[in-house]
Amino acid sequence: MIQKEDLVIRVAGESGDGSSATGEMLAQAAARSGLQVFTFRTTPAEIKGGPVMFQVRASNNPVRTMGDDVDVLFAFNQEAWRLHHQALAAKSVLLYDPDECTPPENYTGIAYAVPIGKIANEAGNRRGKNVVALGVVAGMFGLGLNKLEDIVHAKLGKKAEFLESNLAALRAGIAYAKSIERTDALWIESEGERHRYVMTGSQAIVAGAMHAGIEFFGGYPITPASEIMEGVASAMMQTGGAYLQAEDEIASVMACIGASYAGRKAMTATSGPGLALMSEALGFASMTEIPLVVVDAQRGGPSTGLPTKTEQSDLNISVYGGHGDSPRIVLAPASVEECFQLTVAGVNLAEEYQSPVLVLSDYSLSYRTETVDPFDLSQYPQVNRLRPEGDLEPKQYKRFAKTDNYISPMAAPGMLNANYTATGLEHNEFGSPASTPEAHTTMSKKRWEKLAPLKASRAYVQRFGSPKAKVGIICWGTTAGACRGALRVAHKAGHDLAVLQLQMVWPLPVDAIREFTQDVEIVLVPEVNYQGQLAKLIQAELCIPVESYTQYNSLPFARNTILRKVYELMGVEEPVLH
Repeated sequence: MIQKEDLVIRVAGESGDGSSATGEMLAQAAARSGLQVFTFRTTPAEIKGGPVMFQVRASNNPVRTMGDDVDVLFAFNQEAWRLHHQALAAKSVLLYDPDECTPPENYTGIAYAVPIGKIANEAGNRRGKNVVALGVVAGMFGLGLNKLEDIVHAKLGKKAEFLESNLAALRAGIAYAKSIERTDALWIESEGERHRYVMTGSQAIVAGAMHAGIEFFGGYPITPASEIMEGVASAMMQTGGAYLQAEDEIASVMACIGASYAGRKAMTATSGPGLALMSEALGFASMTEIPLVVVDAQRGGPSTGLPTKTEQSDLNISVYGGHGDSPRIVLAPASVEECFQLTVAGVNLAEEYQSPVLVLSDYSLSYRTETVDPFDLSQYPQVNRLRPEGDLEPKQYKRFAKTDNYISPMAAPGMLNANYTATGLEHNEFGSPASTPEAHTTMSKKRWEKLAPLKASRAYVQRFGSPKAKVGIICWGTTAGACRGALRVAHKAGHDLAVLQLQMVWPLPVDAIREFTQDVEIVLVPEVNYQGQLAKLIQAELCIPVESYTQYNSLPFARNTILRKVYELMGVEEPVLH
C-alpha cells in the first residue's frame, strides 16, 4: 500500500439510512487512533428523507479544511452517485451497494461493489448495513481499524441486545474488505496515538461558555444553534445554573438581559432569523451597558433561507443591526478550537466592557468535528464585571459615572445604596432619564469610546505567511482554514503569500489591517456571501482598495478555490496541487 499524506472519504445516502452514522464513527475511530480529523456534513431541510453526506478528512498533519477532492466515495444509493461522483479525485475509489446503485457503463475509475445490505443480513443484523460499511472502509483504507469496536460499543452499545449484532456486522465488513481483490493502493495509517478531543463547533462553544462561568442561558430552538441550547441545558444541570427555553427569540434575549442585570453571566444562541428579532434588545443592552453574549450560528438567508446550509452573511446585521448608534463587539471563530477560545473571550469581553458581544459561528462549523488538543484551562481565566467598592452613600451611586476608560462600576440589585434605573431611554450618570443634548452627547461618547482600545488591539488578529507579498488575504470565520491551506501550498511552490485572519471583526482592528495592507500589493478578501460584507466594511473604515471574492453556493470555500484566485492575482500559471 502507498501511504497518503491525508485521505478524504465521503459517505453519501438518504436521511435515515445510517450513512451519516458511518461517517461519524469513522471520524471517531480515526481520531482515537491518532489521526487528525476534519469533517463536513450536509443534511436536508426536510424532517424525513432527502440526501445526506458525511465527509471525513484524516491526516497525520494538521487539517484546516474538509479537503478539495474525494479519494473514496461510498454511495449508499443511486442518488448519492449522481450528486457526488464529480467530486472524485483523479486516482480515487468508488464503493457502492449494487442493490441500490449502478455506476454508468462508461465509468472508468476504480470501483468495488459492496453489498452492505446482504452482508448485514448474513451477519444477522438486517439494519446494520451502516456498520458493515464502517468495517469495509476502515478495513480497506486503514482509518482507525484498531478502535472500531470501541467506537461501535460507545455509539451503539446502549442496548446490550443490539451490541453483539452490531459487532457481528462490523466484523463482517472488515472480513469483506480483506476479501476484495484490490487494484488501488490507497492507505493511511496513524504515526502514533495521542490524546485529543473530538468535538463539534457547537460542543466547543458549550464548553467555552461553561468554563467562562455562564450562569444563565435563555434560548429558543433554531437550526443550527439548537445543539448549543441543548448542550448548555445539560451542563447547567451539573453546575447549578439556570436555563430557560422561552417562547421566542425576543423573550429569550430579554431574559438574558434581565439575568445579567441581576448579576449573572448570561448568554443565548440563535441563527440569522432569530438575530434579526433580537436587534432591538441588542440596542437596549448597549444603552444600559449590560453584559450579554449572543452566539449566531449563521445559515443561508435571507428569511428562512437555507436552514441546513452554511453562509457568512450575518456580518452586516451583527455589526449594524439595531436602530441608532448601537455599539457592540463581534467575534468570529474559524475552527472548533477557536469556538472554545472565542466563546471564553466573548464572555470575558462582555463582562469587561459591559457590552453585548456576538460570536459568529456558522452551519458548517456548528456540526463538523475536528480533533483538538486538550485545553490548558489555566490560560483561560475568567473576567468579572467591575463592581462598586467600599461603602456607598445614599443616593450618590452613579451607575454611568464618567471614568478615564469610560467603564463604570456596575452594581447588582440588593447592594446597599446602589440602586439605579436601567432604562432604554437616554439617561444621566445616575441612570435617570435625560433627553438634553448634553446628556446624549456625553453618554453616546461613553458607550463608544470604551470600545476604542479594541481597534488598536492585536489580541484577536492572527497573521501568517510572508512578511512581504504581492497578494495578501484578509479573512474571517471558517474561510480562514481554506486560506491557510492555500498559503501552505503557495509557499511549497515558492510563492510569497500572506494571510491576516480577523478573529474580531468589530470593532474593526484598523491598525493591524492598515499595517498588513502596507506589506502587500493586492488585498484579497474571500467570504461566503453575495455582497462581500467584510470587503465593504474594510473599504468603508480604511478607504483602501480590496479585491472582493465571494462564494454563495451554500458551501465553505475549498483550499484550491482560494489558491486559483491567488495565482490569478499573482499572474502565475502554477498548477493547483491535489
